[in-house]
Amino acid sequence: MSTATHQHRASPAAPPAPGAAHVAPAEIATGVVIGRASEYFDFFVYGIASVLVFPTVYFPFTGRLEGILYAFAIFALAFIGRPFGTALFMRIQRRWGRSIKLTASLFLLGTATVGIAFLPGYATLGQTSIILLAVFRTLQGVAFGGSWDGLPSLLALNAPPQRRGWYAMMGQLGAPTGFIVAGSLFLFLIASLDIHEFLEWGWRYPFYVAFAINVVALFARLRLVVTNEYTQLLDEDELEPISTTEIVTKQGYNLLLGAFAALASYALFHLVTVFPLSWVALHGTQSITDVLAIQIVGAVIGIVGTIASGWIADRIGRRTTLGLMAILIGIFSLFAPLLMGGGPAGQDLFILIGFGLLGLSYGQAAGAVTSNFERRYRYTGAALTTDMAWLFGAAFAPLVALGLSVEFGLIAVSGYLLSGVACTLVALRINRALGTHD
Repeated sequence: MSTATHQHRASPAAPPAPGAAHVAPAEIATGVVIGRASEYFDFFVYGIASVLVFPTVYFPFTGRLEGILYAFAIFALAFIGRPFGTALFMRIQRRWGRSIKLTASLFLLGTATVGIAFLPGYATLGQTSIILLAVFRTLQGVAFGGSWDGLPSLLALNAPPQRRGWYAMMGQLGAPTGFIVAGSLFLFLIASLDIHEFLEWGWRYPFYVAFAINVVALFARLRLVVTNEYTQLLDEDELEPISTTEIVTKQGYNLLLGAFAALASYALFHLVTVFPLSWVALHGTQSITDVLAIQIVGAVIGIVGTIASGWIADRIGRRTTLGLMAILIGIFSLFAPLLMGGGPAGQDLFILIGFGLLGLSYGQAAGAVTSNFERRYRYTGAALTTDMAWLFGAAFAPLVALGLSVEFGLIAVSGYLLSGVACTLVALRINRALGTHD
């Protein structure tokens, strides 16, 4: 495909015609942050419970390591289900509209989350409890895929050209924000309850909270996306639900390019959030409350890094920022064995530095390459690109990193991160060779 064609696709939108809908980018960004923060809260509640709760409640018949690995295997099911959810709910939107799609997906997410909250343990249901846990987790992934509202794509197309990096990072603030809330809630429960109370009923409370947050987020997002102004703006920008078959056939190369371009960020994501918890829980190098506390501090650093990424990207370009941060992640990965194997001080430093790099890289991970899509493919293309980046980069990160680290040492963490870095740099190099704009 010619360079000229790609340049045409990536060129900025023409000025709006008289009478066209106009919504301030800041208002769109607010909707993005609300939606992403609620989703990431669900995400991290499950991730933390996979380490602290599920090995004991659902896998008591095996050792601690095996229980965590089993929980991580079920953890990955949501990421496998995401692209299927995107495809299913795109069909629902084409037939019944955006509001029905968003309501149905968040209702499914809330139902699956509450299902986990009420799910009896292995002592009561035996293997049926594990099967139901896997089903609920898969449904969470399907719902995550279906909850795509198009606001990030709308924001990218309507942000001022000189501030695109700034507005791109706003939706990414949902990740550290969601972790702060989830981590703080678990920290409070662990500190307030004895271990028996926590494993008996205390861990279920965050899942109830997740359902309540989803309800609030649903109404907040519906208030934005079903208004006449937003509907008109989405139509004007040709942000429409395309069938998965069509987009894979006509834009499959862009899906892969976009997914691999962000792989370093997604690979790092679970290695500073879920993996350190599992490593400490397994080896007992420090208390879980201390780890959660330092991770909450790290998430605050992540917010600062995410904000800084917007400022940096607007000066050197989003893709250049993504490539530079991938190199820094690669350098960081070389010190992972020393830090994670160096006792509490080294582990804390790994978490804090990792969150800082995560904010700087993840802040520009969404949409840095999805501008390659033709306008009519951006809505579905951005959703599927994100699904694939999560699947390839993050879905199996805790499982692989912990399993290989126990078997071969913490050098496995370095290897996993370096593989993500290599994929990011190669994808960005190919993207540059195609001649597309930043």
